[in-house]
Amino acid sequence: MIYYASSMKHELYLTTTQTKFMEFHKRENDMSILSIDNLLRPTNNTGSTGNADTTTPSAQHQPDFSAPSISSAAMMVELSISVWTGRKKDKQATADVTVSNQAKTGVAAVNKKLMADCAELDAIQKFAASVRTFHYSATLPWTDTGIRIVPTAKYFDYHRQIAELEQEFERLVGEFLSAYQWEVDRAQASLGAMFHRDDYPTADSLRNKFAFRVSYIPMPEAGDFRLDIGNEAQQQLKEQYENYFETRIKQATADVYQRCSDSITRLINSMDWAQGEKPKRMYQTTFDAVCELIDVMQAFNLTGDTTMEALRKQLATIMDGVTLESIKEDHALRAQKKEQLERAVKALPSLDW
Repeated sequence: MIYYASSMKHELYLTTTQTKFMEFHKRENDMSILSIDNLLRPTNNTGSTGNADTTTPSAQHQPDFSAPSISSAAMMVELSISVWTGRKKDKQATADVTVSNQAKTGVAAVNKKLMADCAELDAIQKFAASVRTFHYSATLPWTDTGIRIVPTAKYFDYHRQIAELEQEFERLVGEFLSAYQWEVDRAQASLGAMFHRDDYPTADSLRNKFAFRVSYIPMPEAGDFRLDIGNEAQQQLKEQYENYFETRIKQATADVYQRCSDSITRLINSMDWAQGEKPKRMYQTTFDAVCELIDVMQAFNLTGDTTMEALRKQLATIMDGVTLESIKEDHALRAQKKEQLERAVKALPSLDW
């Protein structure tokens, strides 16, 4: 049995296998998902739930990818955004350029901007790029076809933000369509002889060239092969998928560690100046990116990896009570935090898995 839940154009598919791991409660009129830490928290030798080791992990240690069931910890998400480019190859202009330069056919091409400098279309294109950036930062890679995964603990935050972004996208598209005919007339003056009315779609058909869609798909279990084939073939498929699944988990985990390395390294580089030297520029966004890693490593630790949890706690200790202004003004504090962050980077596992 499959349950469907939708918001605007968003689709959420949850099987009963997944829903048994998800319980919801209402607190202060906000719907939120209960923590799944108990499913993922590592256990001590006695089998009871315990806290992760807070000592600095060894740089040679490889992350532990075992977990009770990642299908309860994450779901797949696919984002698709379509935007009209407003560009078209001008065959006549291309031929003219080729002939005038005595060039070989095919070595040059003239692509014209149909809308010239249309602020409304530029705004849509830039906004679509920013949405994709948000999507990549809020999810982890999964398949080569663009499907990514979002932790179930982060689903409500992600869904709320992506729904708001869709509304803004639709607003921008509406503004562009309202100005479309005026912009076409204005483009005629800019393009001169390269202007051809047939290059421009009608407003109705143009609307279909803009689309914003997010689809949620449940994570399958490794052994869920309901095919009418022999047992031996089913076993081969299962082993193949398990290998595929493990590879994808490693890639998703590596993505988290790579984010940590990149963000911490950028902050370290901006702190690399001594008292009396010309201060380097230190941006709030660079500082905040490191602080946000503490939440990222907790939410995206889908396998209950003890190495990642130890690094998260180490980073939380380093950044506790620290502000950008304090490390700018206090040279001793900056040197101390820089050294601690350098140790944290060195403790990151090797990504050559």
